[in-house]
Amino acid sequence: MPFRTRFRRDRGRWLRRVLVACLTSLAVVCGAVVVAYHLTEIPEPHPETVVQSTVFVDAGGAYLGRRGPVDRQEVPLSEVPRHVQDAVIAAENRSFRTDTGVSPRAVARAAWATVSGGAPQGGSTITQQYVKNALLSPERSLSRKAREALIAVKLDRTRAKDEILEGYLNTVYFGRGAAGVQAAARNYFDVTPGKLTVSQGAALAAIVNIPSYYEKAGSDPGVTARLRHRWEWVLDAMEAGGSISPAQRAAARFPAFRFYPPGGTEGQRQYLIDVAAQEAADRLGITQDQLARGGYTVHTTFDLALQDATAESVKARAKGAEEGAEGRAGKGVRVHTAVVGIEPGDGAVRVLYGGADYARQPFNDAVSGSVEAGSVLDPFDGVRLGGPLRALHGSTAPTPLRLAAGYAAVAADGVYAAPRTVTRITREGRTVHTARPETRRVLEEKGALAVSARARSGPDGRGVPSVPATDRAGADDGPGALLTAGAGGGIARRTVWTVGYDSRLTLAVALFADRPGAKKGTTVPARLPDDPSPTAYAEELTGTIWDLAGDT
Repeated sequence: MPFRTRFRRDRGRWLRRVLVACLTSLAVVCGAVVVAYHLTEIPEPHPETVVQSTVFVDAGGAYLGRRGPVDRQEVPLSEVPRHVQDAVIAAENRSFRTDTGVSPRAVARAAWATVSGGAPQGGSTITQQYVKNALLSPERSLSRKAREALIAVKLDRTRAKDEILEGYLNTVYFGRGAAGVQAAARNYFDVTPGKLTVSQGAALAAIVNIPSYYEKAGSDPGVTARLRHRWEWVLDAMEAGGSISPAQRAAARFPAFRFYPPGGTEGQRQYLIDVAAQEAADRLGITQDQLARGGYTVHTTFDLALQDATAESVKARAKGAEEGAEGRAGKGVRVHTAVVGIEPGDGAVRVLYGGADYARQPFNDAVSGSVEAGSVLDPFDGVRLGGPLRALHGSTAPTPLRLAAGYAAVAADGVYAAPRTVTRITREGRTVHTARPETRRVLEEKGALAVSARARSGPDGRGVPSVPATDRAGADDGPGALLTAGAGGGIARRTVWTVGYDSRLTLAVALFADRPGAKKGTTVPARLPDDPSPTAYAEELTGTIWDLAGDT
């Protein structure tokens, strides 16, 4: 029988067989997908994606710095403005609120790229990006892409869209080391997420596309121009989707970015963070490593504006002092300045200057430096001291912090307040610790008056009788009492202290010098220069900081 005739006769039977085979294969594939879906479990986030840094802020909430391996802090979606959420959705996945968690076209495109060895393909939904970034490994394989899609679908069916979006915004990388919208808002615009404008939110949404490239926005003209073009595209998409009105779109202006890379103030602020981190960890009963990874916000007592102004004031004066020291005592002489400002009766440390550069000298002169007392403790002689002040009797080299706390007790009529640098610790918006002043009477009021009277009258002849104390009680431009004293005299001058105080603030400035010792890595005391005058330097610096404290 001819083939053509045979084919016409059996054609129906072959078509039925092919149809059955296709349907069977489809059923097997669908069954396999259903089984795989039910067997797929939503994994826990990778440990590295849930690690949070701890942020330190000053008394007014200004950012000091952070501790931790990753610059990330979680923030509830309720604290992210709706226009910021909509900007990210417009830039990354416009159907997010209605889709099933996957884009079949994007999955097929990515699968083909994986099989053919082509370039990685984008276009994943926000849900898929969250799964890829936070729940799965970054490997490129067909099986991983399939698992990503299954988890995304399951996540979309079992979690609210807002929950998925919150997880995404808290883990997506924005460049500048910032993982999550909280760190991104701070690193690009120095604000919290809640204060992001429409323009700033659209800029952050535009950055997500190529964060390592766009992080230079504001400092690289080419990058800035390219980001501006994408920013316009995001805003147009927001207007088209009804997220913003035509008036809002017309009013939008390209935002200004913080300079990147950041400046050198971080080195100075590390002194503050060191002290506050130790205190915060002690108060919470955890290690400093646990604190750094815990996502806390440590609210400190520091006045950042005053701290920065103090650093600038010291910098302006220290160069001349060091040049004078080197000219008389040889090369390598360093003049150290330590400054402590404490609130009497409360113990809050407002300013703590422990060194010019943490990278060069991590040792904190203000907290740990033992500075020869000389005659600065003479006003306490013969006065009965209690509690922590008892150690001042016979002390030859107190730390600037301890000396400031002692005179703060005098300023508070004999009530000692333990120095503290932490006021409150929060985590995910909840307060986990509130610090309160720890006070006790250590001086009778008569004793406090006696110490204050002696401080006003100046040193009693021992040590440096260089500049007598100045009584400035009632003056609007200075402390109620100002004492300048120290150790050594003439060409052997070794240390100079200036202490000023009233009921509002106690300020202690210590000035001393050292030079390299005979053995590598050691130092030995050196004399202070006579020109410029160290006493004039210390008193001028004290007066300047005092005036600055009144302005902040």
